[in-house]
Amino acid sequence: MSRTPGPGLADQPVSSLKGVGPGLRDRLAKLGIASVQDLLFHLPLRYQDRTRITPIGRVRPGQDVMVEGELLSAEVEFGRRRSLLCRLRDDSGMIGLRFYYFSAAQRKRLQPGTRLRCYGEVRPGKTGPEIYHPEYRDTAEQPPVEDHLTPIYPATEGLQQTRLRALMEQALERLDSGNTLQEWLPELFRPPGLPVSLAEAVQYVHRPPVDARIELLELGEHPSQQRLAFEELLAHRLSMRRIREQARQFSAPALPATGTLTRQLLNSLPFPLTGAQQRVLRDISTDLSEPVPGLRLLQGDVGSGKTVVAALAALQAAENDHQAVIMAPTELLAEQHFITFSEWLAPLGIHVGWLSGRVKGRRRDEQLALISSGTARVVVGTHALFQDEVHFHRLGLVIIDEQHRFGVHQRLALREKGAGPDGSSKTLPHQLVMTATPIPRTLAMSAYADLEVSVIDELPPGRTPVNTVVISSDRRDQVIERIREACRNGSQVYWVCTLIEESEALQCQAAEATAALLAEQLPELRIGLVHGRMKAADKTSVMDHFKQGAFQLLVATTVIEVGVDVPNASVMIIENPERLGLAQLHQLRGRVGRGSRASHCLLLYQTPLSRAGRERLMIMRDSNDGFHIAEQDLRLRGPGQVLGTRQTGLMDFRVADLQRDQALLSLTLPVADRLLKEYPEHVTPLIQRWLGERELYGNV
Repeated sequence: MSRTPGPGLADQPVSSLKGVGPGLRDRLAKLGIASVQDLLFHLPLRYQDRTRITPIGRVRPGQDVMVEGELLSAEVEFGRRRSLLCRLRDDSGMIGLRFYYFSAAQRKRLQPGTRLRCYGEVRPGKTGPEIYHPEYRDTAEQPPVEDHLTPIYPATEGLQQTRLRALMEQALERLDSGNTLQEWLPELFRPPGLPVSLAEAVQYVHRPPVDARIELLELGEHPSQQRLAFEELLAHRLSMRRIREQARQFSAPALPATGTLTRQLLNSLPFPLTGAQQRVLRDISTDLSEPVPGLRLLQGDVGSGKTVVAALAALQAAENDHQAVIMAPTELLAEQHFITFSEWLAPLGIHVGWLSGRVKGRRRDEQLALISSGTARVVVGTHALFQDEVHFHRLGLVIIDEQHRFGVHQRLALREKGAGPDGSSKTLPHQLVMTATPIPRTLAMSAYADLEVSVIDELPPGRTPVNTVVISSDRRDQVIERIREACRNGSQVYWVCTLIEESEALQCQAAEATAALLAEQLPELRIGLVHGRMKAADKTSVMDHFKQGAFQLLVATTVIEVGVDVPNASVMIIENPERLGLAQLHQLRGRVGRGSRASHCLLLYQTPLSRAGRERLMIMRDSNDGFHIAEQDLRLRGPGQVLGTRQTGLMDFRVADLQRDQALLSLTLPVADRLLKEYPEHVTPLIQRWLGERELYGNV
């Protein structure tokens, strides 16, 4: 007998579930859960197998197991840390249960003779296998073994797994009892091999049966997961398509290439453009000539020459009596751009404006006036450019350097500067976003489906590959000697200090201490120091002195990651490189090898090195190819961290994986076309289901 569909789960607030009061509702909201449907699409990260009891004699270190037996003892042990150690025995053997955090009441309950069922990870102990802080229950409570694998969900502070699972059971019961989970993807549109319905897929991933292949689920390759992954990727593609369509509803100033200024700059440069630079310039010039907003992502490895491309693009806007703005993520990089742009453009009669958080008082007022009047036809700065009191005269082009370093709200705010003070104008500036962190093709396809992509895939003549050496800090004395020899031969050296703490103050202290220590060990060298807490003028002065050769060794924090160009610097030591991601290591390494000297990068790691840390450093040792490194960075860290969008959730997929699901990603293109054409009313609810409020964040 057919069942009459119940009310849609998307319309049922999560507060309608039993036990969800205002406090729990607010905690769920932090996870993006507002409705019962949202809860059902809060998908497991992994699974635990609590469907069977493992004999204690068969457990092995590293396993997550359920064991059951009789408590023989429960005693407090005193060592480096006080702990409660219990001994649990069954017919096959004995195992320790160790608690470092325990109460008197807990100790009292754990009496010898009590029968317990426990779950946890087995670790090697002093006297045999142990489980640290197991979950346990007294078997007198008759706890049944689970009849399905136990899901582990993304959580937040104050929201435990047991509470999440209880809420999920309520949501699944509603789904079982006829409440509808709307199918927005017609059956004919589903890829071959993914026949399961949406409701079946959701049920399966939350309640995998006892015989489920857990290894397939852990890999995300079960058909139910793939069914959901396809729909999630489709929702992202539809969202990007919508953003592109929305952008086309706006006009942009048509800025055709006249060549009056760009030709002058090209003739004044001491170097010719590479073929790749010329190719991407043609792409950008075509964008600027159109009366619709150009949206282009410019990728280029470290040292490929993106800055001159940006300057020529800015000049095309200036030729058409419009302003161009260049925003950089750090004061140091913005200052370098300002100096470079001023050297190139001032002789052409172009006034270059400058605005950062450190420009204050009368000087700030002067810069704001130059920007609002249009006198400053090219403006360089930091995030200070998108503050409310900054008004442009005729903004035609926005250039964002190292785009992944900005939050999406910042990028969006700057783009909207071209829509007038009140945002009412239907005119937007053209937008060029640049990155020296090559973004893997699969990631660019999904994250930047609304942008055209150009790649500078050729380095200028004279750039030398950097030889990378991975070396233990135990051999620090040898590294010191290598620095002495390099400086004796006329080279200059970077020493980069990193700290795991996200504290600029601590990083600066570490850099200062390192500089003092190196000064003792290398008294014959002139040593400079630069870090993020120095005044802008002081940082610029130190960098200028280093560039001019006044300092032989520069001790720095990762503030030098981007934009610093000292051709004579041929050796870099990166201390504690295991604490950095591959992309940042590659950026830092790009500060050397910019001249004709053979260049070296020494990765000075602390022992012991984790397996993941070793893998990252070996990748750096073996490759200078930014695109290969970017692919490996994506594999190791995931798309959210590679793009810097973890804080927005833009690329924080629930079930899809851009590396694993490349085949599914390509299949979403024809399905998106058909859905938009044949079922346009399905598009908005499908996007809302998977992205919710995050859709806005793609519009940058």
